[in-house]
Amino acid sequence: MDNSNAFAEVTEIMQGYFDGLYHADTVQLATVFHPDARYVNMIEGDYMNKSLAEYFEMVDRRTSPASKGEPRDDRIFSIEFGGSRMAFVRASMTMMLCEYLDFLTLTRDHNGWRIMTKIFTYIPQIQEA
Repeated sequence: MDNSNAFAEVTEIMQGYFDGLYHADTVQLATVFHPDARYVNMIEGDYMNKSLAEYFEMVDRRTSPASKGEPRDDRIFSIEFGGSRMAFVRASMTMMLCEYLDFLTLTRDHNGWRIMTKIFTYIPQIQEA
């Protein structure tokens, strides 16, 4: 299987993901998440397992890092394909005074590639006095 097009398509989805998070833009995020997606936070004491609608409610309530002029650093560490309809992305994004590590599964159907699950953890950044 030639993954060159798939790699570019998944990379584009990830850019929309990073942009949507940084701007707290659920309209943008809706273009990259599957409607049945799950959002799972694996921090002990802060565990969450939410539907996409529940997740978007949280995002809509937040003040976007972009509006506060916060620095942004996002990276894709790896993209792995499982055939032509499944991918796994390991990525990170630093914003809102935390470094987030995301494990994302993506699926491809007639609508293209979309994020089906977001499982993540984070490390709070130490603020300088």
